[in-house]
Amino acid sequence: QVQLVESGGGLVQAGGSLTLSCAASGRTFSAYSLGWFRQAPGKGREVVGYISHSGSSTSYADSVKGRFTISRDNAKNTLYLQMNDLKPEDTAVYYCKQTVGGSWGQGTQVTVSS
Repeated sequence: QVQLVESGGGLVQAGGSLTLSCAASGRTFSAYSLGWFRQAPGKGREVVGYISHSGSSTSYADSVKGRFTISRDNAKNTLYLQMNDLKPEDTAVYYCKQTVGGSWGQGTQVTVSS
């Protein structure tokens, strides 16, 4: 397993952009497929998207497809979530985690104002 720490959240206006980072400790980062998840106030946690261990394959929830991009730099042990054209409904705490196993971190808050 790897330990993951999210960062980069903040307050942004609707239509704006934000990039989240997920820094990993451990030497096996490149072995794991990873995902971004989010939890909006009063709602359950949902999948934002996934990326394969090599970064060659990604998939996204319909709600973010075409606006969000997941990437990773295995040399830097870092996962990214580029978010464009943000909407108020994107307001949530965002988390990164292994797609299988792993544990939830503290997340990073993203707030989109209208």
